[in-house]
Amino acid sequence: MQSQASIATPANTMQAPVRHAHIDVLRGVAVFGILVVNIWSFAWGFGSLRYGVLPDAATLADRATVFGIAFLAEQKFYPIFAFLFGASFALQTASFRSRLPDWSSVRGRYRRRLAALLLLGIMHGTLVWAGDILTIYGSVGFLIVGLAGARRSSVGIHLWNWSVVWLVLIACNAAMALTAYADSDPYTLGARLAGEARSAHVAYAYGSLGQHFIQRLIDYLAVSMNSLFMVPHVLVLFLLGIFAVRAGWLTEPLRHADLWRRVRASGYAVGIPFNLLWAWVVLTETANPFNADAFGLTVYSLLPLGGSFLAAAYVASIMLAAAGRPAWPQRWLAPVGRMALTSYLTQSVIGVVLLQGIGLGWARHVAAAPALLLPVLALIMLCQVLFSRWWLSGHAQGPVESMMSRYVGRGPS
Repeated sequence: MQSQASIATPANTMQAPVRHAHIDVLRGVAVFGILVVNIWSFAWGFGSLRYGVLPDAATLADRATVFGIAFLAEQKFYPIFAFLFGASFALQTASFRSRLPDWSSVRGRYRRRLAALLLLGIMHGTLVWAGDILTIYGSVGFLIVGLAGARRSSVGIHLWNWSVVWLVLIACNAAMALTAYADSDPYTLGARLAGEARSAHVAYAYGSLGQHFIQRLIDYLAVSMNSLFMVPHVLVLFLLGIFAVRAGWLTEPLRHADLWRRVRASGYAVGIPFNLLWAWVVLTETANPFNADAFGLTVYSLLPLGGSFLAAAYVASIMLAAAGRPAWPQRWLAPVGRMALTSYLTQSVIGVVLLQGIGLGWARHVAAAPALLLPVLALIMLCQVLFSRWWLSGHAQGPVESMMSRYVGRGPS
């Protein structure tokens, strides 16, 4: 059991926060993994057919692209990002404590940070890209502020309680999914799903600035409402990240190599078969929306759990790779991870400029040949790596992170 005193740094020591290169690498991987999934929404919006509708002339490469991203990426990297948000909370509040007189001041400072993050998320979601995740992070983050300075055992109790809530919610969703389409005509359902996807595609790929704004606002409100059902899962991931830092699992991975090996083995054992099944469902429905049925919806209801298993395996693999201290991830991925907020937001701007109708409109070509997204992804990733390395060669933080730090630092002590 860890006492509050054991995690509190005396207020009179100006201790700089310690960076962990393997955590920055993991954050960089998560940023790029989120991009791989999010980029589809710039062309197809946020309906049930996230990957749109495959054209009749879709090639093997097009089908493999949809299948591979659903298998390897969808709902695998947002859990990692949320897990790291919780870990950052533990590390940042400890850093704040080294400069503030008590934990009450630390909590006030962190609430100021969350308020700024929430405002940034609302602006991002309404003005740039409707799938913003900062809104839910900034909102749910207020629920964990009270754990700054709390005992590790207290964090564990909260983690256990919210895990039960989350698993019960998944079970309820799965039960409802089994009968969701019982009275639906498959042709009517398929036509509705395809119509929603094509309507969003027309608005984003061909629409005027006004049409684009209206569609984005509708999608942002829908995404924000649906995010309410994500709250238990997000809280579990936040709390798990806090606990992982307090227990040393994340900050000292080599000391806990046996744990990470078990996580890796179980994560791949469960995550690979489940996510292969999910990828098959996605490909089947994307190729023919009339194939949408209760089975596919049930698999989708279990995806937060199945995706989290594969996400855990990814995290464990990176933690274990830290033993060899490979140089190239630290050169190429860690800079992106150090500028995760900047990288995440600039991905949205780049996506709008490259894909949507108010920019270059490449979404029109991607709809006919989805495999074209792969070179677009590679281009965005390369640009972000080069920009991050260049920026950090002369600055301690990314530009958005720096502005956030200055705003939070002006708060009352």
